[in-house]
Amino acid sequence: MYVNPFIQFIFDLFIIAAILITAYTCNFYYLAYLSSRRNEKNDVISLDSPSVTIQLPIYNEKYVAARLIDTVCAMEYPKDKMKIMVLDDSNDDTVELVRNLVNDYKSQGFQIEHVRRGTRKGYKAGALHHAMKTTDTEFVAIFDADFIPPKWFLNRAISHFVKPNIGLIQCRWGHVNENYSSITQVQALSLDFHFLIEQKAKSNSRLFMNFNGTAGIWRRECIEDAGGWHTATLVEDLDLSYRAQMKGWKCLFLSDIVVDAELPVEMNAAKRQQFRWAKGSIQCAIKLLGNIAIKRKIAIEAKIQAFVQLTRHIVYPLMLVQFLTLPILLASEVNLYIISFIPVITIAAYFAIGPGAYLLVIHKMYDKSWRSKAKVLPSLLIYTAGMSVNNSIAVFDAVFGKNNEFLRTPKYGIIKNTDDWKDKAYNLPFTKTTLLEIFFGVYGLLGIFISIFSNNPIFAPIIGIQTIGFFYISYLSLSHSGFKRNKSSVIRAQTKEERMANNIYKLAMIGIAGIILFGAYSAFAGYQADVYPLDLSRGHLEGIGASSDPQTILGHLKAIKEYLPVEGNAVWIFPTETTNFVRMQADLDVMITSVEKISTVPRDSSAFHTGMLDVKERAEIIQENIMDATPYIYVSGSNVLFSSIWIATIIAIFAILKKKKEKLKAYDVSEDV
Repeated sequence: MYVNPFIQFIFDLFIIAAILITAYTCNFYYLAYLSSRRNEKNDVISLDSPSVTIQLPIYNEKYVAARLIDTVCAMEYPKDKMKIMVLDDSNDDTVELVRNLVNDYKSQGFQIEHVRRGTRKGYKAGALHHAMKTTDTEFVAIFDADFIPPKWFLNRAISHFVKPNIGLIQCRWGHVNENYSSITQVQALSLDFHFLIEQKAKSNSRLFMNFNGTAGIWRRECIEDAGGWHTATLVEDLDLSYRAQMKGWKCLFLSDIVVDAELPVEMNAAKRQQFRWAKGSIQCAIKLLGNIAIKRKIAIEAKIQAFVQLTRHIVYPLMLVQFLTLPILLASEVNLYIISFIPVITIAAYFAIGPGAYLLVIHKMYDKSWRSKAKVLPSLLIYTAGMSVNNSIAVFDAVFGKNNEFLRTPKYGIIKNTDDWKDKAYNLPFTKTTLLEIFFGVYGLLGIFISIFSNNPIFAPIIGIQTIGFFYISYLSLSHSGFKRNKSSVIRAQTKEERMANNIYKLAMIGIAGIILFGAYSAFAGYQADVYPLDLSRGHLEGIGASSDPQTILGHLKAIKEYLPVEGNAVWIFPTETTNFVRMQADLDVMITSVEKISTVPRDSSAFHTGMLDVKERAEIIQENIMDATPYIYVSGSNVLFSSIWIATIIAIFAILKKKKEKLKAYDVSEDV
């Protein structure tokens, strides 16, 4: 059977992406198996309160800095053995707040220091590297600004440094605001998967596990032996922990020691955090995998798992590849069913590999409370699908070596469900990534229509999950943005400029929503007018191949003539005769004349059989011509022009919002002066 080379290429991309995604998914289930098989039996030893430096890297954290310092100073540990270094690179009110708090605790006898470098060079890694120059204690504990370590943390965690080769103790993250919103719930479940499956499986084994940047304790000798903190990647924690394990140090995860933390409540903050993790992991893969591969002392299984962990974020571009190629393959009538005559097996296989297996993992993780967590799984699937654009950009940023900038994840001190963050400082605006998410959402609507009209409705839910995800992420990115000036320390009425800005923002949201709906309607109408008739024509051509009745064939041919364009060429750049609709119409006229003649001769004559064979061969040629033409209908001149105008309109709205934002910032500066 003839296969269009372009469609064959698209099909190959789809299959390769499917195989790789399945491989990474199955590896997660393998780790789930290891985590359930290997019971944690971590020995403890009574240590005589060894010296510890607690390092607290912060940058513009005025809502949570005091909470962090207070909880650290409240730890039940001898003051003479506990040093505290607040590594403050802030440039806002946080500096004065921290300075006063540090001076107060100093007067109470704490060994606490307010470290100001005067630069943000190297960002968090740079601050930690700078702090190590004056750190002389045996152990180093690290907490990010949004963490709330319990009083007993040091005593319990340090007691697990039983063997001298244990270089790191990583503790589990808790979630102080897990039930604040759907965003925090899905983040909590995702992080629990990481800690209770991945980290638990790798700890107490030959596999490499990673430091999560906070809620952990390092042996200072391990940090120094591994080469110290590097600033070459955005995930200095992952980088250092891998270099330490390559040196022979052991990293240990303790699931029973939980340190609560605040989850991002704003979508743009969550996207920023995900972007940093995705880009940093790929950077570490580029930096470390070569050395891991050639190091003989590292077990083969550890090498494989290191490769999987460091490269796992390529799943997001692969998800986009599948999302983009699936509608094209369905429109081209490529059979994607696992078992062609039982389509339901396909959706069952998707469910088994995805949600079905995840439900079993959740049941094992949470035991009696698994049902409440399972309810969050659909939201997590939608959230993960929607994040694929944001994280794919991060992967490409890392691959192409774009310069690093450590963009912090703002926190607002949100604990209770009644806490509000929208009028606080650090509120992030949406970015250009949101435009891509909207584009993919509209493309997904088109894909759903294609799956239905091509008689492949079984694929509609698969496309639908990602489509909902793109719209969900883009909607929250827009709705969580606003023109709110960062003056939370002063309660005041809105100014005229702010009211105007918020009105412009609301109008922009309405405009974007209208553009999305118009784009979706236009895509549906365009498919119905341009592509669907070609699909119907292919169906009639298949009917010709299956029929021996001249009158039935004649009916098929007349229907095809109505459906096919009477003029033009699907390929508008470098057109070919195989996609010329004028020639196809002429061939149909010849076939109609032939069938009319055939219908007048006896059916058992050689003339009848020869004529029918000729008609069927011509039908196959036209069917191949239509298959060649179909992909180009999607990228016709009018579609490209419309898409360009559609995208340009959204970009224009973005530009207006950005200009207004800059105007408000300038207004704030002038008001301060």
